Amino acid sequence: MRSVRVRGILLIGLLLGATVASLVSATTANAAQITSRSLTLLTSTDGLTGGSTPGGVVNHKFTFTLPTSQTLGSVELQYCDVAEINTCNTPTGMDASTATFGNETGSSVTGFSLQSATTNTVILTRAANSVSGLVVVQINNVKNPTPPNYTFYVRISSFASTDGTGTATDTGSVAASTANPILLSGTMPESLVFCTGATIGLNATTSLPDCSTATPGTVKFTSLFSTTATSFATSQMAASTNALNGYTIAVTGSTLMNGTTSIPAITTAKAPSVGVSEFGMNLVQNQVSTTPVGADITPASATVAPADFTGQATTGYNTTDTYKFASGDVVANSGSTGSNGPTNLQLYTATYMVDVAGNQLAGDYSTTLTYICTPTF
Repeated sequence: MRSVRVRGILLIGLLLGATVASLVSATTANAAQITSRSLTLLTSTDGLTGGSTPGGVVNHKFTFTLPTSQTLGSVELQYCDVAEINTCNTPTGMDASTATFGNETGSSVTGFSLQSATTNTVILTRAANSVSGLVVVQINNVKNPTPPNYTFYVRISSFASTDGTGTATDTGSVAASTANPILLSGTMPESLVFCTGATIGLNATTSLPDCSTATPGTVKFTSLFSTTATSFATSQMAASTNALNGYTIAVTGSTLMNGTTSIPAITTAKAPSVGVSEFGMNLVQNQVSTTPVGADITPASATVAPADFTGQATTGYNTTDTYKFASGDVVANSGSTGSNGPTNLQLYTATYMVDVAGNQLAGDYSTTLTYICTPTF
């Protein structure tokens, strides 16, 4: 009797085992293979975390094609640590329980929304109807597995039901991997570029001033001083800085001198007065009859933030055909009109003008002007 009972128990056990196996097999027996499938790990919604960052809360984009026309009510996305069908452990450290539905851009099969989300399973639901073709769905706020360089898998299954229950119609799996972030670092030191010269050329590639081309030497007026016409001369300078509060450029020196005889400086900005002894300067393009003299700042100061070029001539030196000169004056600056103090290289052209009265003593007149550029970090 005991041996009969043992055989009977074994037989029942075998029958139960066969039943379980047949049930497992039945859930996937007729499922076709989902094709052209991929998982792209996208940067987080706020743009601060890279898509493959270990432990990063990022967005996952699934792309796949349903191979057969089918009644589709839901799609299950199951995250696993291995690709085998019968075993699914949650990848180390990952969590999809806070996932949200992102979008379905590019899909030919649409209408999805989030039905449920657990640690390793997301179910997308839609109104069940007959469809086939491309599915592109993005799931946001998924926490990646935490180990670096860790490969994980997602099993994709389509269902006729709207909640991921029943027998899967089509199945397939995708793989993805976290990756060690590459941290790059570097230091931008405090910077000031400033140069002066009779002329300064432009860089052929950037079209910005090139201080290596600055030409030194005496700047001569283009004509003899005259009681009937204004005489002009020009020089150039270029400046840039990354100082938070920009720079100031001041000019120091005396007016034009011949021994102890001077040509008086214009202390209040004004237009030239032919026949009156006077000396002044500005930093803009001037119009003399039909011939321009000097040049505006180039590149011109930007009018909208963020600005690459913030340098500008200051009051008294920024109006065409108006001149003045006072040693120590700030003739240009950057950042005085707002927070855009840093500036890329700009070229300034200083225009000098001289008028003389009939009693101005003859002789050679000269001066040495020094431009001082001071950044404020």
